Amino acid sequence: MTTQPPLPMIRPKLTALARQKLPCSSRKISKSQLIKEKDDVDHYLEVNFKGLSKEEVAAYRNSYKKNVCVDMLRDGYHKSFTELFALMEQWDAMREAARVRSLFWLQKPLEEQPDKLDHFYHYLTRAEDAERKESFEDVYNNLYALACYFNNSEDKWVRNHFYKRCFKIAQLIKIDSGKKEAEAHMHMGLLYEEDGQLLEAAEHYEAFHQLTQGRIWKDETGCFLNLLACESLLRTYRLLSDKMLENKEYKQAIKILIKASEIAKEGSDKKMEGEACYYLGLAHLAAEEYDIALTVLDTYCKISTDLEDDLSLGRAYEAIAKVLQSQGEMTEAIKYLEKVVKIARNNFQSLDFVKSSTMLGDIYNEKGHYKKASECFQQAFDATLELISMPLMDETKVHYGIAKAHQMMLTVNNYIESADLTSLNSLLSWKERRGDIEPDPVTEEFRGSTVEGVSQNSEHLEELNRFPGDQKNQT
Repeated sequence: MTTQPPLPMIRPKLTALARQKLPCSSRKISKSQLIKEKDDVDHYLEVNFKGLSKEEVAAYRNSYKKNVCVDMLRDGYHKSFTELFALMEQWDAMREAARVRSLFWLQKPLEEQPDKLDHFYHYLTRAEDAERKESFEDVYNNLYALACYFNNSEDKWVRNHFYKRCFKIAQLIKIDSGKKEAEAHMHMGLLYEEDGQLLEAAEHYEAFHQLTQGRIWKDETGCFLNLLACESLLRTYRLLSDKMLENKEYKQAIKILIKASEIAKEGSDKKMEGEACYYLGLAHLAAEEYDIALTVLDTYCKISTDLEDDLSLGRAYEAIAKVLQSQGEMTEAIKYLEKVVKIARNNFQSLDFVKSSTMLGDIYNEKGHYKKASECFQQAFDATLELISMPLMDETKVHYGIAKAHQMMLTVNNYIESADLTSLNSLLSWKERRGDIEPDPVTEEFRGSTVEGVSQNSEHLEELNRFPGDQKNQT
């Protein structure tokens, strides 16, 4: 949505006079005029200010805000005055509430913002004129222009007020086949979405989508309204499904995401269709429907491949790896994660690289391949240095430390099982320096066969460690 360009304002007499005394007035007084001698000043005052009318006195005495209101009433725009007065009261109430809460609000008082007052006068009076003539399309256009003008972080509440006015007026427009009504639903959906009322937003977006089906309407930027409707619905449905998944309402989440997927296909946008498949696949994964999840995610893979979108393909591979990992298919999961790592490295996606490397390290660590796990965690940790994220750095550091400890534990166990002089000397040397311990080349070959033994020995050691405590408890 774009802000309207500045208008050549046609001001009534009182407002035009009042505008001249504003600090921000464009009227310039020459330096020579300011330093006139006393006689010249007296003559100037006598000529220019002798016999001022009541209007001129009021224009210089009253505030600019009051002059605007007086002009509205004098020119017969009573509805515009009532609406502006209500907005000004709400404006002051919001400032007072911010002051009571001891909040520092940078918004200036309305009387100190003459440009905004000018826009109120210009568009509200034109909208009132159009309404008297029952030219509802002109009413809509003027109110929408005000909504665009106030579309900023400070004045969103004013924008929302005019969005609601536009929505009511759009219901009365019958000559455009419903285009204005569709736009009004879009704006109302945005209003509710920003306010976190997703169900209400979805209702308006659904109406927006229904009105634009089969139409080639475009907005002021040239974008098709039907495509905007599809995108808005998908975004809202995804946010709703996220809340449902948090509450473990898997069936409802899957149902709404299937609906989103159907709408995405209608939009004829392959990237949007792929995104819908991605979130639907994750929902099936959360519901432990692994086979369906793989089917849906495979569709996402094909779409990403056709679009030659490496980043989307990496997301698809990562999601498939999670499904395979949940099914216990670790070997297949590793293959997909290695593809993700390669894609992330080639596209300089450091965060994706860290995530995929960590997942890969977890699988290797679980399988007992501690050396590979250490390598994965180390490259993840090195990548966090580029991101300068301390929490992520600490997390990968812990993963790396655990994998290194497992790797050292396995090597020490191999030396102990060897029970020869060379192994004993290596253990003694390691105890003195407490650094990395190099694996024995002979025992390293049999590492895979000893992983299970290590876990059994660990369980046995835990029983022995608990034994003395049990004895104390018994005594």
